[in-house]
Amino acid sequence: MTYASPQTWTTTAAKQEGPRAARIVAPGQVQVVPITPRDPEPHEVRIAIEGCGVCASNLEPWAGPEWMSFPLAPGQLGHEAWGVIEAVGREVEGLEPGQRVAFAGQNGFATHETVPAADVIPLPATLNGQPVPAEPLGCAVNVFRRSGIRAGDTVAVIGIGFLGALLVRQAVLAGARVIAISRRESSLELARQMGASETIVMDDHWRIIDDVRALTDGRFCDVVIEVVGKQWPLDLAGELVAEGGRLVIGGYHQDGPRQVNMQMWNWKGIDVINAHERDARVVRRGMADAVAAVADGTLDPGQLYSGVFALDDLAAALDATRDKPGNLVKVLIACS
Repeated sequence: MTYASPQTWTTTAAKQEGPRAARIVAPGQVQVVPITPRDPEPHEVRIAIEGCGVCASNLEPWAGPEWMSFPLAPGQLGHEAWGVIEAVGREVEGLEPGQRVAFAGQNGFATHETVPAADVIPLPATLNGQPVPAEPLGCAVNVFRRSGIRAGDTVAVIGIGFLGALLVRQAVLAGARVIAISRRESSLELARQMGASETIVMDDHWRIIDDVRALTDGRFCDVVIEVVGKQWPLDLAGELVAEGGRLVIGGYHQDGPRQVNMQMWNWKGIDVINAHERDARVVRRGMADAVAAVADGTLDPGQLYSGVFALDDLAAALDATRDKPGNLVKVLIACS
């Protein structure tokens, strides 16, 4: 599969055939269907979507678990979108047509979406021409905030994808020593580029523990952030936390219950933090802080955008996100 570079994402939009949305109609199957963009209610805005990120959390629904019902709504699963305001409700203040924004919606694999004005983050002119999936950027900011990382901490990040790479960078900027653990060599190289002091390939449970023990003189890590969302990385994370340390769960565990070694967690006296934010105000704050950090250069996610697919090619984009061909980190969908 070949796809456009992020620098040319605006030229890869789907053919202009009127308002449309990609609809997942069955596991692994997408249809592009016409939609009628909804006029905004008094406190809403309608956005012409430029693009939307593909999230790893999309993959479980894409596979068709028992708890999913198909077909999904047009555009559903797309929650990392940005675009230009097309219309505003009569009671909306501070936003206007033509303004470029990012937002936390639910149906962003489409050319248009109507959302509450309170969920919209204005984008500064310095980001014109750049993709801005503010929702996952804000997720990285919020997970880092919950982690409580301080200068001098030793931090392990398990799973170096889009979120993990941004967490490595923020921890390094905070003055922490970072050990990055991931399966692919390309991911470990990315972690080194983000400033990780040491990298460990994620292939053998007990060898990884021995490596971290050696790197920390037997103390292990003040903070461990798990960003995979699977049982084994969660087990490994608990092993790597120092006594009295913090285990931060940033991975999205949606494929069934988990078992934890509560005896070990009790004995170590660790703090366990579930870092997925659900408070809409906190989500918006994280998005706004992330946009500001990208605008001022504190965070530079550009190298994490691996390529761009047209709206018509959402199925291929989801498959690529699952299969990780080459050095792929994150793909974007060009919507309009």
